[in-house]
Amino acid sequence: MPINTASIDPKEVEQFSKIADLWWDDSGPFWPLHVLNNVRLNWIRSELGLPTTAKPLEGMSVLDVGCGGGILSESLAKLGASVTAIDVVERNINVAKLHAQQAHHTIDYQLTTAEDLAQTAAQFDVVFNMEVVEHVADLQQFMAACCALVKPQGHMFVATINRNWLAWLVAIFGAETVLRWLPKGTHRYSLLRTPGEINQQLLHNNLTVTSRTGVRVNPFTKSMALTRFTGINYMLHARKAENTHRQ
Repeated sequence: MPINTASIDPKEVEQFSKIADLWWDDSGPFWPLHVLNNVRLNWIRSELGLPTTAKPLEGMSVLDVGCGGGILSESLAKLGASVTAIDVVERNINVAKLHAQQAHHTIDYQLTTAEDLAQTAAQFDVVFNMEVVEHVADLQQFMAACCALVKPQGHMFVATINRNWLAWLVAIFGAETVLRWLPKGTHRYSLLRTPGEINQQLLHNNLTVTSRTGVRVNPFTKSMALTRFTGINYMLHARKAENTHRQ
């Protein structure tokens, strides 16, 4: 069955295919994601109210949408979750599968879209939509599919870059042109999404944002931390309502 390509941007697929082999090089072009991963995991654990056990996600099903090379997926597997991870870039999936095998993690990696997975009626306790919305062509269709994949009373986490002049200056011009932390063309301003736009899509699909945070980057130490300021990088935590079809 052919993949639903409505939300796939061919330019984004081409861009990430070129650098797919570098996902696990923590000093390469994906080093910001390796640093960010630790920051967001701590926030996610706090938001979900997880216990301080070795495997606090044990018994929970999670979906990592746009999993890339599996950086977040493997972290979730280490925490005990049953992980399904999807991506539309075949080289990403191949890299992720190989690394998971080498690290002895059981992760269900699939070359598919959120739209196609939603057609199977699959649902998860937590859906992670991290650093993906800024790469999709059809935000409305993509978000509707992601929301459909969340169980009633389940959770979704969204992380992305805001759209304003400061976000362009710091996250695109600064990170890609001046500091060269990311390959040029990693992000396109026209595809960036504001918190209001994401919140609107969540509300349309029966999810309510319960918390939000910004992420601050220190260019001198290459470190990251949470901040109240969401003008550049931000993360949202949303909760799905009870199934409206229940009586």
